[in-house]
Amino acid sequence: MAEVNRGICPASEHCGGCLYQGVKYEEQLAQKDKGVRRLLTKHDIDESVYLGMEPALSCYEYRNKMEYTFGDLEKGGELELGMHYRGRFMSIITTDECQLVPADFNKVLRSTLEFCRSKGYRPYHRKTHEGLLRNLVVRCGVRTNELLINIVTASAEFDEEGFKEMLLALQQELDMEIVGIMRTFNDALADAVIDESHKILYGRDYYNEEILGLKFKVNTFAFFQTNIDAVERLYSDVLDVVPDVSGKTVYDLYCGTGTISQLMASKANDVYGIDIVQDSIDAAISNTELNGIKNCHYICGDVKEKLDEIPEKPDVIVVDPPRAGIHDKAVKMLCEYGIEEIVYVSCNPKTLCINLDLFRELGYEIKQLKTYDNFPLTKHIECVALLQRA
Repeated sequence: MAEVNRGICPASEHCGGCLYQGVKYEEQLAQKDKGVRRLLTKHDIDESVYLGMEPALSCYEYRNKMEYTFGDLEKGGELELGMHYRGRFMSIITTDECQLVPADFNKVLRSTLEFCRSKGYRPYHRKTHEGLLRNLVVRCGVRTNELLINIVTASAEFDEEGFKEMLLALQQELDMEIVGIMRTFNDALADAVIDESHKILYGRDYYNEEILGLKFKVNTFAFFQTNIDAVERLYSDVLDVVPDVSGKTVYDLYCGTGTISQLMASKANDVYGIDIVQDSIDAAISNTELNGIKNCHYICGDVKEKLDEIPEKPDVIVVDPPRAGIHDKAVKMLCEYGIEEIVYVSCNPKTLCINLDLFRELGYEIKQLKTYDNFPLTKHIECVALLQRA
């Protein structure tokens, strides 16, 4: 394992991003593992199926994406850029020494903040709906060393040329190569990164990544795993758990940019992926072309609404839902296929266990469960569960 204990981040007392700053890694791991075991007990799951928790491969600089928010610490105060202040949702604290991201992310944040302060720009206010600046999204390709930068603003006047030139001048201080600078326009009332339209100021609106020998083109707003080293380990284990797919029809549900489906495609007859995010589906289709894969088919929409559109019944099902888990209707539809095993990849053990209560009622039990500390210093945990028909 890589370095496991550094000094405490200067923003740790107030930033809502990390939970375990200053806690020895061994204790972090023990606390997370204990939390999983409590959930198993609560949901009456036999602990003998639990294979334990895999420790982190790296404790620092592992995130390949960050969505920062513009705001102020005190109402009308100096412009800040970073994370929400813990317990004060309207306040933002600058996090330009974050330990979870590559050093380049901190440099881009700091330079962007200095640029926007020098221009006198104000943050978008969630209540008055006034102001210009909303978010800064920074993404990178870990295997390709590519950096993608996207500033999200209201559609008011913004010095696009000055912003681009500032970042290109910063390039000489960066380890990664800036391959794209973008401006996204968002006048929506919701406090979220919404792409009403966007403009490429430099380069392109995607970066490239490689996972387990496959190439991926990741669009600006497409979902993609945030810890590449850890997800390679996770997906390798998923492939070990998945029943033999040779010549079979596979469903990859909540498929994102299609990583799992493309990894299974070399042996499967056909793989069908469903995801609700159009950007992710567009990227999945593009990635199958990039990798010369002909037997992956993708559908955009809600799983529970789109399952019936797949022309073939499944022999193998893999699900990798968002933190909210799987809708009850979708769980029932999956169980109605009556296949022997379902592989459930989860980023939220709590909703995994809630879903398992219904799976159990419908005839499926956990045969094997393994957890992964893919996001050290935070509360988040990844899981891989094999469900078997009773």
